[in-house]
Amino acid sequence: MKVTGIIWLREVVDKLAWKHQVTAEEVDEALAAARRFRFIETGDVAGEDLYTAMGRTTAGRYLLIYFIYKTTKEVLIVSAREMTKKEKRAYAKK
Repeated sequence: MKVTGIIWLREVVDKLAWKHQVTAEEVDEALAAARRFRFIETGDVAGEDLYTAMGRTTAGRYLLIYFIYKTTKEVLIVSAREMTKKEKRAYAKK
């Protein structure tokens, strides 16, 4: 999956900080290093679907990132959180 840019909404950045203790910089790092992308569901707009990415930050945090893949090949970040133990094991196998 080719990603040409990241679209951030202020309310998403704020939610990541207070609810998940994840920074926008960590999401950038994990998305750049992501090895796994998974289709979740078809979006309301044709060609813009919801996906997840699993990646690791340079500090070693394992993140699961939810995003909408836009027709422009940009991603609109919806949410991100630390992976569960089960998700980390699955990530390590790939």
